[in-house]
Amino acid sequence: CEIDHQRFKNDKMNIEFKIRTEVRPEDVQHIREIVTSTNFFHDFEIDVAVELVQENLAKGHESGYNFLFVEIDDKTVAYSCFGLIPCTESSFDLYWIVVHNDYRNLGIGKKLLGLTEQAITDMGGTAVYAETSSQPLYAPTRKFYLLNNYVEAARLQDFYKHDDDKLIYIKKLGV
Repeated sequence: CEIDHQRFKNDKMNIEFKIRTEVRPEDVQHIREIVTSTNFFHDFEIDVAVELVQENLAKGHESGYNFLFVEIDDKTVAYSCFGLIPCTESSFDLYWIVVHNDYRNLGIGKKLLGLTEQAITDMGGTAVYAETSSQPLYAPTRKFYLLNNYVEAARLQDFYKHDDDKLIYIKKLGV
Protein backbone atom coordinates (compact mmCIF):
# COMPACT_ATOMS: atom_id res chain seq x y z
CA CYS A 1 0.00 0.00 0.00
CA GLU A 2 1.53 3.24 -1.12
CA ILE A 3 0.43 6.26 0.87
CA ASP A 4 1.79 9.63 -0.04
CA HIS A 5 1.12 12.73 2.03
CA GLN A 6 0.62 15.80 -0.11
CA ARG A 7 -0.11 19.40 0.69
CA PHE A 8 -1.17 22.10 -1.68
CA LYS A 9 -2.62 25.57 -1.52
CA ASN A 10 -5.38 27.14 -3.51
CA ASP A 11 -7.13 30.49 -3.25
CA LYS A 12 -9.49 29.21 -0.58
CA MET A 13 -7.42 27.14 1.83
CA ASN A 14 -4.46 24.93 2.54
CA ILE A 15 -5.41 21.35 1.87
CA GLU A 16 -3.49 18.42 3.27
CA PHE A 17 -4.40 15.07 1.83
CA LYS A 18 -3.22 11.50 1.45
CA ILE A 19 -3.04 9.50 -1.74
CA ARG A 20 -3.78 5.81 -1.37
CA THR A 21 -3.40 3.09 -4.01
CA GLU A 22 -4.60 0.11 -2.00
CA VAL A 23 -8.23 -0.83 -2.67
CA ARG A 24 -10.18 -1.64 0.48
CA PRO A 25 -13.62 -3.25 0.88
CA GLU A 26 -15.07 0.01 2.21
CA ASP A 27 -14.16 1.68 -1.10
CA VAL A 28 -17.23 0.07 -2.64
CA GLN A 29 -19.37 2.40 -0.55
CA HIS A 30 -16.94 5.32 -0.84
CA ILE A 31 -17.06 5.19 -4.64
CA ARG A 32 -20.84 4.86 -4.69
CA GLU A 33 -21.10 7.93 -2.43
CA ILE A 34 -18.58 10.01 -4.39
CA VAL A 35 -20.07 9.27 -7.80
CA THR A 36 -23.65 9.73 -6.57
CA SER A 37 -22.82 13.10 -4.95
CA THR A 38 -22.03 14.68 -8.32
CA ASN A 39 -25.56 14.26 -9.75
CA PHE A 40 -23.88 13.62 -13.12
CA PHE A 41 -24.46 9.90 -13.46
CA HIS A 42 -27.36 7.50 -13.97
CA ASP A 43 -27.80 4.63 -11.52
CA PHE A 44 -26.46 2.15 -14.09
CA GLU A 45 -23.30 4.25 -14.48
CA ILE A 46 -22.83 4.36 -10.71
CA ASP A 47 -23.16 0.58 -10.69
CA VAL A 48 -20.35 0.34 -13.27
CA ALA A 49 -18.07 2.51 -11.12
CA VAL A 50 -18.75 0.20 -8.16
CA GLU A 51 -18.21 -2.93 -10.29
CA LEU A 52 -14.69 -1.80 -11.20
CA VAL A 53 -13.64 -1.52 -7.56
CA GLN A 54 -15.29 -4.88 -6.82
CA GLU A 55 -13.37 -6.41 -9.74
CA ASN A 56 -10.13 -5.06 -8.27
CA LEU A 57 -11.01 -6.43 -4.84
CA ALA A 58 -11.68 -9.86 -6.36
CA LYS A 59 -8.72 -10.07 -8.76
CA GLY A 60 -6.21 -7.46 -7.60
CA HIS A 61 -3.75 -6.24 -10.21
CA GLU A 62 -5.00 -8.89 -12.66
CA SER A 63 -8.28 -6.96 -12.92
CA GLY A 64 -6.52 -4.29 -14.98
CA TYR A 65 -8.13 -1.55 -12.89
CA ASN A 66 -5.79 0.71 -10.93
CA PHE A 67 -6.96 3.27 -8.41
CA LEU A 68 -5.76 6.39 -6.66
CA PHE A 69 -7.82 7.59 -3.69
CA VAL A 70 -7.66 11.06 -2.15
CA GLU A 71 -8.26 11.19 1.60
CA ILE A 72 -8.76 14.34 3.63
CA ASP A 73 -9.05 13.92 7.41
CA ASP A 74 -9.39 10.14 6.87
CA LYS A 75 -12.38 10.62 4.53
CA THR A 76 -12.16 9.39 0.94
CA VAL A 77 -13.21 12.41 -1.15
CA ALA A 78 -12.02 11.62 -4.68
CA TYR A 79 -10.62 8.84 -6.80
CA SER A 80 -9.37 7.91 -10.22
CA CYS A 81 -9.55 4.55 -11.96
CA PHE A 82 -7.31 3.77 -14.92
CA GLY A 83 -5.78 0.88 -16.77
CA LEU A 84 -3.74 -0.26 -19.73
CA ILE A 85 -5.97 -0.59 -22.78
CA PRO A 86 -5.97 -4.25 -23.84
CA CYS A 87 -4.01 -4.99 -27.03
CA THR A 88 -2.01 -1.76 -26.76
CA GLU A 89 1.60 -1.31 -25.81
CA SER A 90 1.37 1.77 -23.63
CA SER A 91 -2.03 3.48 -23.98
CA PHE A 92 -4.16 3.87 -20.87
CA ASP A 93 -7.84 4.52 -20.35
CA LEU A 94 -8.86 6.96 -17.65
CA TYR A 95 -12.07 5.20 -16.69
CA TRP A 96 -13.10 7.50 -13.86
CA ILE A 97 -11.90 10.63 -12.13
CA VAL A 98 -14.43 11.94 -9.65
CA VAL A 99 -14.35 14.39 -6.77
CA HIS A 100 -17.11 14.35 -4.15
CA ASN A 101 -19.41 17.30 -4.76
CA ASP A 102 -18.62 18.77 -1.33
CA TYR A 103 -14.93 19.04 -2.35
CA ARG A 104 -15.24 20.28 -5.92
CA ASN A 105 -13.56 23.48 -7.14
CA LEU A 106 -10.70 23.20 -4.65
CA GLY A 107 -8.10 21.96 -7.13
CA ILE A 108 -8.33 18.34 -6.00
CA GLY A 109 -9.33 17.03 -9.42
CA LYS A 110 -6.42 18.76 -11.14
CA LYS A 111 -3.97 17.45 -8.55
CA LEU A 112 -5.44 13.94 -8.77
CA LEU A 113 -5.25 14.00 -12.57
CA GLY A 114 -1.57 14.95 -12.42
CA LEU A 115 -0.85 12.17 -9.93
CA THR A 116 -2.78 9.71 -12.10
CA GLU A 117 -0.77 10.73 -15.16
CA GLN A 118 2.43 10.27 -13.16
CA ALA A 119 1.32 6.80 -12.06
CA ILE A 120 0.55 5.92 -15.68
CA THR A 121 3.97 7.20 -16.77
CA ASP A 122 5.59 5.13 -14.01
CA MET A 123 3.77 2.08 -15.41
CA GLY A 124 5.22 2.75 -18.88
CA GLY A 125 2.22 4.59 -20.24
CA THR A 126 2.69 7.09 -23.04
CA ALA A 127 -0.89 8.26 -23.63
CA VAL A 128 -4.10 8.69 -21.66
CA TYR A 129 -7.55 8.43 -23.22
CA ALA A 130 -10.61 9.86 -21.52
CA GLU A 131 -14.16 9.88 -22.78
CA THR A 132 -17.19 11.93 -21.88
CA SER A 133 -20.57 13.02 -23.16
CA SER A 134 -21.42 15.98 -25.37
CA GLN A 135 -24.45 16.83 -23.21
CA PRO A 136 -24.47 20.32 -21.62
CA LEU A 137 -24.21 18.77 -18.13
CA TYR A 138 -20.70 17.61 -19.06
CA ALA A 139 -19.40 21.02 -20.18
CA PRO A 140 -17.32 21.35 -16.97
CA THR A 141 -15.80 17.91 -17.63
CA ARG A 142 -14.84 18.85 -21.18
CA LYS A 143 -13.38 22.15 -19.95
CA PHE A 144 -11.42 20.26 -17.26
CA TYR A 145 -9.75 18.03 -19.85
CA LEU A 146 -8.95 20.93 -22.17
CA LEU A 147 -7.48 23.00 -19.32
CA ASN A 148 -5.25 20.03 -18.46
CA ASN A 149 -3.79 19.77 -21.97
CA TYR A 150 -6.03 17.04 -23.36
CA VAL A 151 -7.18 17.40 -26.95
CA GLU A 152 -10.42 16.21 -28.45
CA ALA A 153 -9.32 13.36 -30.70
CA ALA A 154 -12.68 11.94 -31.76
CA ARG A 155 -16.40 12.53 -31.67
CA LEU A 156 -18.75 9.60 -32.16
CA GLN A 157 -22.13 11.05 -33.04
CA ASP A 158 -25.23 9.77 -31.28
CA PHE A 159 -23.11 7.23 -29.39
CA TYR A 160 -24.92 7.23 -26.05
CA LYS A 161 -28.27 8.22 -27.54
CA HIS A 162 -29.64 10.64 -30.12
CA ASP A 163 -27.89 14.02 -29.72
CA ASP A 164 -25.47 12.62 -27.14
CA ASP A 165 -22.06 12.17 -28.71
CA LYS A 166 -19.12 10.35 -27.18
CA LEU A 167 -16.07 12.64 -27.02
CA ILE A 168 -12.65 11.08 -26.71
CA TYR A 169 -9.81 13.18 -25.33
CA ILE A 170 -6.16 12.23 -25.44
CA LYS A 171 -3.04 13.44 -23.71
CA LYS A 172 0.41 12.26 -24.74
CA LEU A 173 2.67 11.79 -21.75
CA GLY A 174 6.34 12.62 -21.59
CA VAL A 175 6.27 15.04 -24.51
